[in-house]
Amino acid sequence: MTTAEILARFPALSALVIGDICLDRWCTYDPATSEASRETGIPRIGVVATEITAGAGGTVANNLVDLGCGRVAVLGVVGDDGFGFELRQALARRRIDAQYLVDVAGLQTFTYTKLLNSTTGEEDLPRVDFITTRQLSGDTERRIVEAARAAVPEFDVILVSDQAETAAGGVVTPLVRDTLAELALEHPEKVFWVDSRMRAEHFRNMIVKPNEREAREACERVGAATCQELRRFFGDKPLIVTHGGDGAEVWTESGRDWVAARRVEHPVDICGAGDSFSAGAALTMAVTGSAREAARMGNRVASITIMKKGTGTATPAEVLATQEV
Repeated sequence: MTTAEILARFPALSALVIGDICLDRWCTYDPATSEASRETGIPRIGVVATEITAGAGGTVANNLVDLGCGRVAVLGVVGDDGFGFELRQALARRRIDAQYLVDVAGLQTFTYTKLLNSTTGEEDLPRVDFITTRQLSGDTERRIVEAARAAVPEFDVILVSDQAETAAGGVVTPLVRDTLAELALEHPEKVFWVDSRMRAEHFRNMIVKPNEREAREACERVGAATCQELRRFFGDKPLIVTHGGDGAEVWTESGRDWVAARRVEHPVDICGAGDSFSAGAALTMAVTGSAREAARMGNRVASITIMKKGTGTATPAEVLATQEV
């Protein structure tokens, strides 16, 4: 299939993002207002403007929307705090279905706060993250599992976003992982796609997409000498390892297949590149059934988004305007 033919099939697809759906708060501060506090003598950060977007798994969802996916929904947890309200607003603006979000009273909504200098436009101060480091309650886990079992049959593509870098507190708990593994076996006609920063080796029966570092660390944790050995932990599904601007390697039962990327000089912002890769690749996998074609599309989408500030997205028109590799 040509790229145009693949993209033309995206509006007929539906996709569900399960996992850590967070809020990105892009706070622009004015250095000129950073006088010291009268009470403490500590300089303040004077925020003069704030933009909110859905982040982590929400970034994947944003990319799915802009690529033309017909229906996009998210399943995760959200607190009853102000950040939770803002996250729902951000999702609604993109027409992302939030009906499967699990509300948890007293939970702090997973939030990244990024501080941008109004003079330079650069993010030059430490990010402030609002995270949870305690295991989700048994009741919350049960509600997530029930929501997953109810929602998965309605979608063609299920993308798992395991973004939490803490040992506990993330949405994709062992119970949720096991449930997804069962659902993947029950629904072999669907694409189950995983992006996990810290726990790639624990997933089963699904396509797993780590970057080069994540794959290397996963191999070290399980004592795998090669990515092919690592892939066998997942079952018979492909393992796709991204290598930034160099491309991606696709590991299947047949061995390794290298998929080159379009070389981009001086990328503007690589934040969210993996999320955009996953969105384009997972949809393409659903259309073509080819891991190689999926990686090729993922490379093209990521090559566009890294030329945009923040967690950028790509449209079908932009993809078609890029040069084939």
